[in-house]
Amino acid sequence: MHELLTPAEMADADRRTIAAGTPGSALMERAGRAVAEAVAARHPLGTRIMVACGPGNNGGDGFVAARILRERGYRVRVLLLGSREALKGDAAEAAKLWPEPVERISAAALADAGVIVDALFGAGLARDLEGEAKAAVETVAAAKVPIVAVDLPSGIDGATGKVRGAAVKAVATVTFCRRKPGHLLLPGRLHAGQIEIADIGISDATVAAIKPKTFANEPVLWRRLFPVPRLDGHKYDRGHAVVVSGPAHATGAARLSARAALRAGAGLVTVAAPKAALPVLAASLTAVMVRDVKGAHGLTKLLADSRFNAVLLGPGQGVGAATGAMVVAAAKAKRLLVLDADALSSFSESIESLKRALSSAAAAVLTPHEGEFKRLFSRDSQILRQESKVERVRLSAARLGAVVLLKGPDTVVAAPDGRAAIAANGPPWLATAGSGDVLSGLVVGLLAQGMPAFEAACAAVWLHGECGQEIGPGLIAEDLSEALPRVLRRLLDLNGRSSSA
Repeated sequence: MHELLTPAEMADADRRTIAAGTPGSALMERAGRAVAEAVAARHPLGTRIMVACGPGNNGGDGFVAARILRERGYRVRVLLLGSREALKGDAAEAAKLWPEPVERISAAALADAGVIVDALFGAGLARDLEGEAKAAVETVAAAKVPIVAVDLPSGIDGATGKVRGAAVKAVATVTFCRRKPGHLLLPGRLHAGQIEIADIGISDATVAAIKPKTFANEPVLWRRLFPVPRLDGHKYDRGHAVVVSGPAHATGAARLSARAALRAGAGLVTVAAPKAALPVLAASLTAVMVRDVKGAHGLTKLLADSRFNAVLLGPGQGVGAATGAMVVAAAKAKRLLVLDADALSSFSESIESLKRALSSAAAAVLTPHEGEFKRLFSRDSQILRQESKVERVRLSAARLGAVVLLKGPDTVVAAPDGRAAIAANGPPWLATAGSGDVLSGLVVGLLAQGMPAFEAACAAVWLHGECGQEIGPGLIAEDLSEALPRVLRRLLDLNGRSSSA
């Protein structure tokens, strides 16, 4: 279930399922039952349950959950935003089956709650809450008891993960059919708690017919293309990555990237550097080779050897025309490119020049953080005004004809064809100097082995996150590559593949 459905796609899935013969009331009954089961699994009989229902179908799910929990012997009260008479369609029918009065939402009504079921607003919320609706969400959010959310915590935009005026913070969220982007994008992910996906009768075939293009970044998305060494292979089968270094005083970033590329499986890795930097590099690198490369002309000469098939530029390289010229040279050599840090900032005043350069490359992955992304697209208001991080990255990838990896706690990778993936496994320990250099090294290492650009970027992000979790508190960037063998061992077991595959 790695596909993510936008609110519009989820509504389409509902419509298709209903048109195929499943009544909407049956979908609502199954959704409410799933919520009731999630609450019952967490809270024993005797727990006082307050179900806060909204004016739409999310509220209808809440009425069903309340009825089923009551039938199981729980003490349940229903609080309603609005009136019963104003409910429509399946929600109105679900409310008719609730045999007791409903109450207005207030702090007093919630005072003796043991758990609250938040069924006010679901994933379809796309505008800021105001007035009574906002007050209701704030009241529920202020209650100091566990909250189980229906579909998405009320106040979270299902498409963007943004807080729409006010939002509930749940310990668990029960969603239906598939997760939504707002479950993984920040700050939505911080509000959702543990996410459970309930099967309410929307088939996989229905989801496939919608053709979603947004995914959770999990191994199922890319593992069939993940490179695994063959018993009868050799290092030259696994590519030769080049990492371009900055001057002698700024080689640390390139060293981190190069080691990560080698750990990711590249058969050979060479750091290309100015002559003055070679002693520093040679003293600290062993399996990674070093070459004297002076500027764009030197890089062109190096890449005349076709065995150098993937190039990383940017980490510690310096911002300016010289770095930009080396990017152009690597692209003209028709290599697989990874552009990070200074290689991106060198084009902040000339996005069209970057686009022209990338058109010559075999493929390219850009790995900016938020600041670099904003500088790079500072003159493209269409991209920067997008509320959704996914849409910003998706548009930027289409604009440049390259894969764009926008780093952060909810890293998004997008391809020019519109595919996008959101990561949810990055721990806070990754926010440390040099972490991004390791990530770009992982990308170039996977590219060198022939993994397609979108999948290589997604796999690198996931591996990076898993390494961060493996290390935990106290992590520094140097640790990440050392944790990679353990993470890869688990991944290959997960794939059911061995070194002879």
